[in-house]
Amino acid sequence: MPESLTTMREAAPSRVRRAVTTILMIALAVMIVRDIFVRRWGSAAPPSSDVTQRSP
Repeated sequence: MPESLTTMREAAPSRVRRAVTTILMIALAVMIVRDIFVRRWGSAAPPSSDVTQRSP
């Protein structure tokens, strides 16, 4: 019985670590896909240039 308790204690942090890693990977994938959609369909006009134009 004591062996099974130590095994469960050792497995719990591994399970939590795996769940946190999975959640972070899913969040990263969602942010990347969202960024692609925003860049592609977010603005109808082309991005403005960083260079300012002087009036004559």
